[in-house]
Amino acid sequence: MAPAPKDASDESEPKQETRAASETVTPFRGARPCPICKKKATREFHPFCSKHCANVDLNRWLNGSYAIPAAEGPEEWSEE
Repeated sequence: MAPAPKDASDESEPKQETRAASETVTPFRGARPCPICKKKATREFHPFCSKHCANVDLNRWLNGSYAIPAAEGPEEWSEE
């Protein structure tokens, strides 16, 4: 059987339109530096400058470097 001809409603069309539209949008805030290396952040890896910096940040989260310390309360609560 012959392959079906491509229809105008192909799924790849809207993705390209969405990508083109998102590239023309002006950001509300100014560009901020990458939190890991302080270089200019890119749209593709926002808020990081590269995949490497994004992976460094993810590794820090997974290792517990960004853990929030728990506030230790009294050991026994009195109901008086």
